[in-house]
Amino acid sequence: MHFMKNAMFLGRKFWRGLWMGAALGILVGCQAMGPAATDQNGVSSSIPVTTPSAESALYAQYYAQTEARLLREGLLRQSTTPSDAPVSRRALARNFEAIALYDEYAMENGRFVARQTPSRLRRWIDPVRIEAHFGPATDPQKMARDRQILTDYARQLSRAAGHSIDLVGSGGNFHVLFISRDEQAEISPYLRSIEPSIDTSIIREIENLPRHTFCSVYAFARSNARPEYRSAIAVIRTEHPDLMRTSCIHEEIAQGLGLPNDSPTARPSIFNDDEEFALLTAHDELLLRVLYDPRLEIGMTPDEARPIVDAIAAELIDTSR
Repeated sequence: MHFMKNAMFLGRKFWRGLWMGAALGILVGCQAMGPAATDQNGVSSSIPVTTPSAESALYAQYYAQTEARLLREGLLRQSTTPSDAPVSRRALARNFEAIALYDEYAMENGRFVARQTPSRLRRWIDPVRIEAHFGPATDPQKMARDRQILTDYARQLSRAAGHSIDLVGSGGNFHVLFISRDEQAEISPYLRSIEPSIDTSIIREIENLPRHTFCSVYAFARSNARPEYRSAIAVIRTEHPDLMRTSCIHEEIAQGLGLPNDSPTARPSIFNDDEEFALLTAHDELLLRVLYDPRLEIGMTPDEARPIVDAIAAELIDTSR
């Protein structure tokens, strides 16, 4: 089977005027990269070290200005249980259906385009092993910070979903790439080394992403008949300031667990294009708990899942009060 049929582009975080959606990022280099390899610190030794370009510096400036503007407007909130956004059982069930059982993007003429499409329930069966990959130009302090965030976040996600999720030093199946604009154009060999069956269309999408795409994730299913996820690749731009970088980590990894869509009605949630919240909220943890409830089966349609989701949502909201 052609691999592309089993690849799901889950989300993009991008800037449009005064808001961001969910998205993807990668970089531009001048030398070819060899097979994937990382040293004891998780630095990708096959990616050439280059002096940051003027373009990379402009990206960093752009993202810093974007983060500052969002904060001035009261967005990128870091509260996870805001008192001004209570969650009802009806809202939880509605938001779950919109976020877990619809796709935000569809493949059209070899490219991913934004289009809401009914889908089927997808999640991981195998333990999720998150592996961080850093471009060699990554600042060591930033690298240490990212690793700690990933460690803590993996524990948070595992508790919420009731599924095994850990950060590992090697042999991962959920790859998180921290790379700069200057490393983007040379990423193809590295992508193929960590995901040998990756389709050329996905690589082309990654290599040609513009500045307004901030971060993204792709998840790969075993087959159309078996839509459980077996691997994923998330991309985070290293030019991001700290909060936006953390926000990208939170959104893209959570989407890669089986929450691929965004909804304008979801609140408080990182799965909303308004970017009001920067970090995974208590509402979002409940979405993960619903997703990994054994009463739901992989491959269910919205109609098949709806009565079960309603029952689970009622239980969760009653328990949380």
